[in-house]
Amino acid sequence: MSLFRQLWLAVISMMLVIFIGSFLVSVLTARAYLEQQLSIKNLDNAGALALTLSQLPDKDPTAIELLVSAQFDTGHYQEIRLTDPAHRIIVERTYAGEALGAPVWFARVFPIRTTPGIAQVQDGWRQLGTLTVSSHSRYAYRELWRGALKLLGWLLAAGFLAGVIGMLLLRMIVRPLNQVVGQAQAISERRFTTLSEPRTPELKSVVRAMNQMVARLKQMFAEEAERLDHLRRKINHDAVTGLPNRDAFMNLLQATLASEDAAPVGVLLFVRMADLGEINRHVGHGKADLLLQQVATFLNAHCAQHTGHIAARLNGTDFALLAPDAIAIADMAEKIVVLLSQQLAADWPTVKDHFHVGAIRYRRGDEITTLLAAADQALATAEAKGPNGWHATDEGEEPLARSADAWRNLLTTAITEKRLKLVFFPVRTPSGQSLHQESMVRLQTTLEGPWLVAGDFIPMAARLKLSSTIDFEVIRLALDTLQSIPGDLAVHLSTDTIADWGFHNRLSSLLNQHPDLCARLWIEVSEYGAFRQLEAFRDLARTLKALHCRVGIEHAGQRLSDLAQLADLGLDYLKVDSSLVRAIDQHTGNQELLKGLCKMARTFGITVIAEGVQTEAELALLPQLGFDAATGPAVSK
Repeated sequence: MSLFRQLWLAVISMMLVIFIGSFLVSVLTARAYLEQQLSIKNLDNAGALALTLSQLPDKDPTAIELLVSAQFDTGHYQEIRLTDPAHRIIVERTYAGEALGAPVWFARVFPIRTTPGIAQVQDGWRQLGTLTVSSHSRYAYRELWRGALKLLGWLLAAGFLAGVIGMLLLRMIVRPLNQVVGQAQAISERRFTTLSEPRTPELKSVVRAMNQMVARLKQMFAEEAERLDHLRRKINHDAVTGLPNRDAFMNLLQATLASEDAAPVGVLLFVRMADLGEINRHVGHGKADLLLQQVATFLNAHCAQHTGHIAARLNGTDFALLAPDAIAIADMAEKIVVLLSQQLAADWPTVKDHFHVGAIRYRRGDEITTLLAAADQALATAEAKGPNGWHATDEGEEPLARSADAWRNLLTTAITEKRLKLVFFPVRTPSGQSLHQESMVRLQTTLEGPWLVAGDFIPMAARLKLSSTIDFEVIRLALDTLQSIPGDLAVHLSTDTIADWGFHNRLSSLLNQHPDLCARLWIEVSEYGAFRQLEAFRDLARTLKALHCRVGIEHAGQRLSDLAQLADLGLDYLKVDSSLVRAIDQHTGNQELLKGLCKMARTFGITVIAEGVQTEAELALLPQLGFDAATGPAVSK
């Protein structure tokens, strides 16, 4: 039973007790008073009438009757009776009208008993008779009944007012209690929120304890995430430059070549430091490290200006730069050479030959061994050209470039004509059960043309601000599909879509039309997109969670220390980036990292899914590391 019902029951019970007690005291007191007053009235009226009758000169019966009748008619009497000494009635008048002025049951419960007034009527020294006067009690009953009704009305009004005031006070008291309940519910949903402390001392201590628990959980989450991120850097990053090491870069390169979300073409560029051994001997190991760090800083600055570009240190002398969306390979290589040469020449004027650059073009699906061989050949050609030489190998024709207007026309036409479709890839648990299916979008630019994968058109859609339009259609298609198939579906939202507040409103309106499907819809964003548009993602996640959708992060693992910033959102799942999963059966360092990540996620009730699982060996090891499910070629077989 709710507190409000208990309050009303308490008020009603209290008012009932008060009413019964007050009613009994009031009615009984009033009845006693009325009985006393009526008895006195009877006695006074009997004496006055008897005196008047005794003063009649001739005691004529007719005159006596007229006088008694006149007295009866002018007063409120139940009965006036005159009897002779032998008890024979001389005159009698009795009221024959309305008997009571209150309900019969009331008169039975509270009867008014009065003493009749009795007086002697004299005829000189002789007794003429005995006069008995009884006043009518209907008026007393009426007043007694009215008084009871007024008392009931006042008590009901007072009870109602007390109940309303109690409800208001209870709302003020319960509001922080409801917030505490909401906080506990949020914690059960993996949303770690804090509350302001209420004024009520009893609840203040509860809220303080809950807030302290949430703070400890957040701290524990943040510390574990920081530890894992430190471990990731130690395993996958170069100690001198802070760039990803060779193993990490090769996994990233393989994941890019295999991913249909990646751009169809890109540039792979190698930078080889010239005569690094000679520099070590002349200026010392510390100075040489400064040179390497300067090159790493330059490459990091380039990556910061170009979203998706990745730099790494492959070995003592070689750096790599992966540019997934670059097309003009020669222009890119020449620009990097010019800028890097200018920077190093200013700081290292005595060194004439700083580096050599080799660049090649790659396409989605290329073999990594072929690309590495081609990159080494480009480097060898650059070294043969002399100090700070560079060479760009551009095998095959440059991809046909469309203008922005042409792309806009193709994309808007395809969206308008509903030339979008979804293809699905399974996400399965270690036992083989389906967790959900990943939805991948395909687009047909012309009616009879091929279906393009996401990486072929999504980058251009983002530049043309059409990402949210496409994503909205993807979710609409997913909802249509859910109506016809069992199980759950996962859809991906792009970074630009997250920041579109208008999309939030349209999505909420669409999902509200399908409340029965929301629990089967998993919506995920990339780790990069979530932190780039953090506040917008927070708002979107809260909206989706309120509608009972699942919310997750995909391509996770590169910003583990920042995951604590999402502790209050109640994430449902993480999809670990394929670059960390690739060849996991051979990489003991990443095994330790992913085992820790799975343990942390499981502690907070977050499902962990491995992306891009390629081999049976990788798939077999994942349950031992703590993964809940996996997706990729090895799962789709």
